[in-house]
Amino acid sequence: MRAVTWQRRREVSVDNVPDPRIEEPTDAVIRVTSSGICGSDLHLYEVLSPVIDRGDILGHEPIGVVEEVGPEVRTIRPGDRVVIPCQIACGYCFMCSRGLQTQCETTQVRESGLGAALFGYTKLYGGVPGGQAQYLRVPQAQYGPIKVPPGPPDDRYVYLSDLLPAAWQAVEYAAVPEDGSVVVLGLGPIGDMAARIAAHRHAGRVIGVDLVPERLDRARARGVDVIDLRETGDLAGEIRDRTGGRGPDSVIDAVGMQAHGSNAGRFAQYVGAILPDTLGAMLVEKAGLDRLVALHTAIELVRRGGTISLIGVYGGMTDPLPMRILFDKQIQLRMGQGNVKRWVDDIVPLLARDDDPLGTETFATHHLPLDEAPRAYEMFQKKTDGAVKVLLRP
Repeated sequence: MRAVTWQRRREVSVDNVPDPRIEEPTDAVIRVTSSGICGSDLHLYEVLSPVIDRGDILGHEPIGVVEEVGPEVRTIRPGDRVVIPCQIACGYCFMCSRGLQTQCETTQVRESGLGAALFGYTKLYGGVPGGQAQYLRVPQAQYGPIKVPPGPPDDRYVYLSDLLPAAWQAVEYAAVPEDGSVVVLGLGPIGDMAARIAAHRHAGRVIGVDLVPERLDRARARGVDVIDLRETGDLAGEIRDRTGGRGPDSVIDAVGMQAHGSNAGRFAQYVGAILPDTLGAMLVEKAGLDRLVALHTAIELVRRGGTISLIGVYGGMTDPLPMRILFDKQIQLRMGQGNVKRWVDDIVPLLARDDDPLGTETFATHHLPLDEAPRAYEMFQKKTDGAVKVLLRP
């Protein structure tokens, strides 16, 4: 089959690789019909290159059709249309039973000291081949796959794999009061969708902050108040002016470790990426340093007693935090990968509605053949051609 494979920093290719097969009685194999490129895939494309191996298959946002199931898989059968969550979870362990599928104790990658295995996300997360491919082996298929109707286009449901649950969790963790205010830092795919969800869930004021014109235009078209970072010299002051002088009730950081504006963090990430793999991996795992501009901004912006929700990915081990300010402002701080299955029942009814309230069918900016993945990654990473969300079609 054809699949998108990592080759080196800032280089992916589409190669012929062995077809996946059933290896465990709880496996399934699906034929992928669409697969998204996620912002966290860009971390592998550049920053996290020391912990990924050449030839690894990328991708964790697939939708497709079941081709084959193992003997212990009874919830799906060949011919079913399914979305595959980005994390691999069993559904019955202590963590899964509490809606923390990202911490699944059955698939937890203990040798790395990390949570549940992820599709297409390095040996740190289990080294499981990803879904930017023609076919995908799905472990724990007795629980993970989400059955969806056969009719609507892939765009309606594909985001259940990661983007929609992550954005939903970001808003849930932000604890935005009804008619309250929330600032979303970063209007990439997750931030854009989080702003839509916050508005849908009756936030009184949603303010989106970015510096990419196309992203600002998309959010503005959905009724979000936007602030262009290129045009304001006092972001905190402008947001206080829009929130009664005290700041927003909640801030969602949808940017994470690759924020603009931190030269020290950028340099540390660059060094980790260009060192020989063994040294680079050690630096990333033990002494990683993030660009904390977005997080520090969130801490400055949020009102006293407010809540910060982190959904942008951070990977540092030595990140300094302003604990005195966090404590003094009595800030509530919540974070983590989106627990996909935890939020599916909340989201699916919205996707079934004819009016498509979250705008999923028009969310993707680009649909490209799988073989154009190298161009798609470069375009997404450089934010050219208006690329906000790219779906690959095998």
